Amino acid sequence: MKASVSDQLFDSQETVRAYKSLSTVERAFRSYKTVDLKVRPICHRLANRVRAHIFLCMLAYYVEWHLWNALAPMLFDDEDKVTAEALRDSVVSQARRSQKAKSKVLHKRTEDGLPVHSFQTLLKDLATIVKNRVQPKLPGVKMPFEKITCPTPLQQKAFDLLGVSYLM
Repeated sequence: MKASVSDQLFDSQETVRAYKSLSTVERAFRSYKTVDLKVRPICHRLANRVRAHIFLCMLAYYVEWHLWNALAPMLFDDEDKVTAEALRDSVVSQARRSQKAKSKVLHKRTEDGLPVHSFQTLLKDLATIVKNRVQPKLPGVKMPFEKITCPTPLQQKAFDLLGVSYLM
Protein backbone atom coordinates (compact mmCIF):
# COMPACT_ATOMS: atom_id res chain seq x y z
CA MET A 1 0.00 0.00 0.00
CA LYS A 2 1.37 3.41 -0.94
CA ALA A 3 0.81 6.31 1.46
CA SER A 4 -0.27 9.68 0.10
CA VAL A 5 2.55 11.42 1.99
CA SER A 6 5.71 12.19 0.06
CA ASP A 7 8.91 10.35 0.98
CA GLN A 8 10.53 13.72 1.66
CA LEU A 9 8.09 14.39 4.51
CA PHE A 10 7.88 10.88 6.07
CA ASP A 11 9.83 7.72 5.42
CA SER A 12 8.02 4.37 5.70
CA GLN A 13 8.79 3.99 9.44
CA GLU A 14 7.43 7.46 10.27
CA THR A 15 4.35 6.84 8.10
CA VAL A 16 3.51 3.65 10.02
CA ARG A 17 4.15 5.42 13.34
CA ALA A 18 1.82 8.29 12.33
CA TYR A 19 -0.87 5.81 11.26
CA LYS A 20 -0.61 3.92 14.55
CA SER A 21 -0.88 7.21 16.47
CA LEU A 22 -4.44 7.60 15.14
CA SER A 23 -5.47 5.22 17.92
CA THR A 24 -4.65 8.06 20.33
CA VAL A 25 -7.28 10.23 18.64
CA GLU A 26 -9.82 7.39 18.77
CA ARG A 27 -9.05 6.88 22.46
CA ALA A 28 -9.58 10.61 23.08
CA PHE A 29 -13.04 10.52 21.48
CA ARG A 30 -13.94 7.40 23.47
CA SER A 31 -12.65 9.07 26.63
CA TYR A 32 -14.72 12.20 26.41
CA LYS A 33 -17.82 10.50 25.03
CA THR A 34 -18.06 7.41 27.27
CA VAL A 35 -15.24 6.50 29.64
CA ASP A 36 -13.99 9.52 31.59
CA LEU A 37 -15.73 12.77 30.74
CA LYS A 38 -19.09 11.31 29.61
CA VAL A 39 -20.02 14.24 27.36
CA ARG A 40 -23.50 13.56 26.02
CA PRO A 41 -24.78 14.78 22.67
CA ILE A 42 -26.17 18.29 22.82
CA CYS A 43 -28.30 19.69 20.00
CA HIS A 44 -26.96 23.15 19.25
CA ARG A 45 -28.31 25.04 16.27
CA LEU A 46 -26.18 28.18 16.29
CA ALA A 47 -22.66 27.90 14.86
CA ASN A 48 -21.00 29.78 17.72
CA ARG A 49 -22.59 27.42 20.27
CA VAL A 50 -21.45 24.35 18.33
CA ARG A 51 -17.89 25.76 18.22
CA ALA A 52 -18.04 26.56 21.96
CA HIS A 53 -19.26 23.03 22.77
CA ILE A 54 -16.46 21.43 20.72
CA PHE A 55 -13.92 23.80 22.28
CA LEU A 56 -15.03 22.85 25.81
CA CYS A 57 -14.87 19.13 24.97
CA MET A 58 -11.34 19.49 23.63
CA LEU A 59 -10.30 21.65 26.58
CA ALA A 60 -11.63 19.07 29.04
CA TYR A 61 -9.75 16.31 27.25
CA TYR A 62 -6.58 18.43 27.22
CA VAL A 63 -6.79 18.86 31.00
CA GLU A 64 -7.39 15.12 31.39
CA TRP A 65 -4.40 14.35 29.15
CA HIS A 66 -2.15 16.52 31.34
CA LEU A 67 -3.49 14.86 34.49
CA TRP A 68 -2.90 11.41 32.99
CA ASN A 69 0.69 12.26 32.07
CA ALA A 70 1.49 13.84 35.43
CA LEU A 71 -0.03 10.93 37.36
CA ALA A 72 1.56 8.20 35.17
CA PRO A 73 3.94 7.01 37.95
CA MET A 74 0.87 6.08 40.03
CA LEU A 75 -1.04 4.48 37.15
CA PHE A 76 -0.67 1.17 35.34
CA ASP A 77 0.43 3.20 32.30
CA ASP A 78 4.00 3.01 31.04
CA GLU A 79 5.60 6.36 31.83
CA ASP A 80 8.94 5.25 30.35
CA LYS A 81 7.82 5.33 26.71
CA VAL A 82 11.35 5.92 25.36
CA THR A 83 12.62 2.65 26.87
CA ALA A 84 9.48 0.81 25.76
CA GLU A 85 9.93 2.08 22.19
CA ALA A 86 13.59 0.99 22.21
CA LEU A 87 12.47 -2.57 23.06
CA ARG A 88 10.54 -2.89 19.78
CA ASP A 89 12.16 -4.70 16.89
CA SER A 90 10.45 -2.40 14.39
CA VAL A 91 7.61 0.10 14.25
CA VAL A 92 5.25 -2.58 12.88
CA SER A 93 5.95 -5.05 15.68
CA GLN A 94 3.77 -5.17 18.77
CA ALA A 95 4.40 -2.46 21.36
CA ARG A 96 6.44 -3.57 24.36
CA ARG A 97 6.24 -2.39 27.95
CA SER A 98 9.26 -1.15 29.89
CA GLN A 99 10.55 -3.10 32.87
CA LYS A 100 9.23 -0.36 35.15
CA ALA A 101 5.69 -0.83 33.79
CA LYS A 102 5.92 -4.62 34.02
CA SER A 103 6.99 -4.30 37.66
CA LYS A 104 3.97 -2.08 38.44
CA VAL A 105 1.63 -4.64 36.89
CA LEU A 106 3.29 -7.60 38.61
CA HIS A 107 3.53 -6.13 42.12
CA LYS A 108 0.54 -3.72 41.94
CA ARG A 109 2.80 -1.19 43.68
CA THR A 110 4.63 1.96 42.63
CA GLU A 111 8.36 2.42 43.19
CA ASP A 112 7.61 4.06 46.56
CA GLY A 113 5.31 1.23 47.70
CA LEU A 114 1.92 2.85 47.05
CA PRO A 115 -0.84 0.89 45.32
CA VAL A 116 -1.04 1.32 41.54
CA HIS A 117 -4.35 2.61 40.15
CA SER A 118 -6.23 3.02 36.93
CA PHE A 119 -7.02 6.63 36.09
CA GLN A 120 -10.65 6.18 37.14
CA THR A 121 -9.87 4.51 40.49
CA LEU A 122 -7.29 7.17 41.34
CA LEU A 123 -9.86 9.91 40.66
CA LYS A 124 -12.36 8.06 42.89
CA ASP A 125 -9.75 7.90 45.65
CA LEU A 126 -9.02 11.62 45.29
CA ALA A 127 -12.76 12.34 45.42
CA THR A 128 -12.86 11.15 49.04
CA ILE A 129 -11.25 14.41 50.13
CA VAL A 130 -14.05 16.63 51.36
CA LYS A 131 -14.57 20.02 52.94
CA ASN A 132 -16.78 19.84 56.01
CA ARG A 133 -18.57 22.75 57.60
CA VAL A 134 -18.36 22.30 61.38
CA GLN A 135 -20.84 24.00 63.69
CA PRO A 136 -19.56 23.54 67.25
CA LYS A 137 -22.18 23.12 69.96
CA LEU A 138 -19.88 24.35 72.69
CA PRO A 139 -21.00 27.20 74.96
CA GLY A 140 -19.70 30.51 73.71
CA VAL A 141 -18.62 29.19 70.26
CA LYS A 142 -21.04 30.45 67.66
CA MET A 143 -18.89 30.65 64.52
CA PRO A 144 -18.88 27.64 62.22
CA PHE A 145 -15.62 26.75 60.49
CA GLU A 146 -14.57 24.62 57.55
CA LYS A 147 -12.21 21.66 57.74
CA ILE A 148 -10.77 19.72 54.79
CA THR A 149 -9.99 16.07 55.40
CA CYS A 150 -6.28 15.21 55.57
CA PRO A 151 -4.93 13.46 52.46
CA THR A 152 -3.70 9.90 52.64
CA PRO A 153 -0.10 9.27 51.55
CA LEU A 154 -1.44 8.18 48.14
CA GLN A 155 -3.49 11.35 47.74
CA GLN A 156 -0.53 13.48 48.85
CA LYS A 157 1.67 11.77 46.23
CA ALA A 158 -0.93 12.63 43.55
CA PHE A 159 -0.96 16.27 44.72
CA ASP A 160 2.84 16.35 44.62
CA LEU A 161 2.92 14.96 41.06
CA LEU A 162 0.33 17.52 39.99
CA GLY A 163 2.15 20.36 41.73
CA VAL A 164 -0.94 21.14 43.79
CA SER A 165 -0.48 22.51 47.29
CA TYR A 166 -2.82 21.15 49.89
CA LEU A 167 -4.41 23.62 52.29
CA MET A 168 -6.09 22.40 55.43
